[in-house]
Amino acid sequence: MSLKNLMICLMILVMGCMVQTQGHAQDIEALRPQVNALAKGGFKETEAQVGALAAIGDPVVAPALEALSNGDLYERRSDGLVVIGTKAGADLALTDPLTGEALGTAPAASLTKIKVNNGLRRTIRSALGGLTLMAPDPQVRMTAAAAMFKSLDVEGLALLDTAMAAETDARVLKAMQEARAAVLLAVDAPETTKLEAVQVLASRGDREALSILTGVAANAQTPVALRDAADRAVAAISKNLVFWDIGQNVWYGISLGSVLLLAAIGLAITFGVMGVINMAHGEMVMIGAYVTFMVQEVIRTSAPELFGGSLAIALPLAFLVTALIGIAIERGIIRFLYGRPLETLLATWGLSLILQQAVRSIFGPTNREVGNPDWMSGAFQLGEMTITYNRLWIVVFSLLVFAGLMLVLKKTPFGLYTRAVTQNRRMAASMGIRTPWIDALTFGLGSGIAGIAGVALSQIDNVSPNLGQGYIIDSFMVVVFGGVGNLWGTLVGALTLGVVNKFLEPYAGAVLAKILMLVFIILFIQKRPRGLFALKGRAVEA
Repeated sequence: MSLKNLMICLMILVMGCMVQTQGHAQDIEALRPQVNALAKGGFKETEAQVGALAAIGDPVVAPALEALSNGDLYERRSDGLVVIGTKAGADLALTDPLTGEALGTAPAASLTKIKVNNGLRRTIRSALGGLTLMAPDPQVRMTAAAAMFKSLDVEGLALLDTAMAAETDARVLKAMQEARAAVLLAVDAPETTKLEAVQVLASRGDREALSILTGVAANAQTPVALRDAADRAVAAISKNLVFWDIGQNVWYGISLGSVLLLAAIGLAITFGVMGVINMAHGEMVMIGAYVTFMVQEVIRTSAPELFGGSLAIALPLAFLVTALIGIAIERGIIRFLYGRPLETLLATWGLSLILQQAVRSIFGPTNREVGNPDWMSGAFQLGEMTITYNRLWIVVFSLLVFAGLMLVLKKTPFGLYTRAVTQNRRMAASMGIRTPWIDALTFGLGSGIAGIAGVALSQIDNVSPNLGQGYIIDSFMVVVFGGVGNLWGTLVGALTLGVVNKFLEPYAGAVLAKILMLVFIILFIQKRPRGLFALKGRAVEA
């Protein structure tokens, strides 16, 4: 092809694109009078105009309807143009509802807000569902079908049938069929049609389908055959949901167990190596959470774009701060009280009160806000189970911390010295190991791990001076149950207590479940005083 012919082809292509764009712009402008008409008349007139816009079937009007439902649609008094208005200081930032073009700002006094009530919002939801059913994006169509399933929009049934006839995505088509079945059970339809709808919802098998079918089965006016079919579907779904409920409780238990593991793993080290009952361990968790708060405050004011990485910055800082505090506590208090457990308990309890009051004096007694980064926000469905991302990441994080600690204790000289001191302190000292410094570093390591536990807990709990108090008793229960100083025992103990606690809570309540767990551990240690996994060694056996 010659250069001249190539240039001609490019010109034709560019002109075609320009014509297509111009035609699209003309189509949008043809809708302008109907969008502006939303500001004319009362609620009934606005509702009728919403229906007229929905009948056009063009998704381009969806932003205008969404803004109207949210109370963000205004009429500009100077020219009658309907615009979207959002707060921008004392004024409103204006946006074209059809093109999305920014129209600058204007004082609120120069605009008239288009009023909306609950009845109009229901009409808008129905209209938006119909518009999005024909959207080019399959995910948008899926969302629209789910919305129609929940709203049981009878008026959208015809549009739903039209969308199903044109649907090519099998997953979206299934969602539309389920929405249609739910609507059919709410309207006057032939019995055979409703029986087919019952089968469709029975195959869906979730709680929303169960709710609809339960209503059908409980309705005294339901025909006998339809009621029997609904009863069978309800029984089958309920049986299936029992297994999903068990799985959900197991997940809640693992989630709670991972939290207990993070809170207890540092205590397991200090208690196992040093035999110190550290009642200030919870305050190390609390300090780690406040380090996270401080990091996020600095990022919010200085570099908001780094907020997504705030936890990655907070983790090493929390470990360093709490580890140094732990070493200072060991060198300044604990080392003078070895072999005197009651005095150690009282001293660390008093220290915990001092640390709590210090934090109250610095940060105040109220809860502090610690935000979730985007990658830790939201949830997803796994069958009929709901998995939140923040809990999922904490489970992963706790296992990573556990694995990292095991590597330190098994593969490093410090870990070798620590295990030697744990098994036989006198022999380790006679071999040249400086046991006082091992004690200090071990106490610092345990406190540092408590600090990074505080970073994780700040994502699921209130950051306040009392944060650590909620975990100290549970941490001791985990350590004693699993076996003092045994990390594998701490892991198994945390997960076991977490799962059992979550299975007890629905029947006994949160407080009684914890009491029952405490009674169980007391009875257990009567039988096995050293816990599930007892340490081995000459000093222990003695």
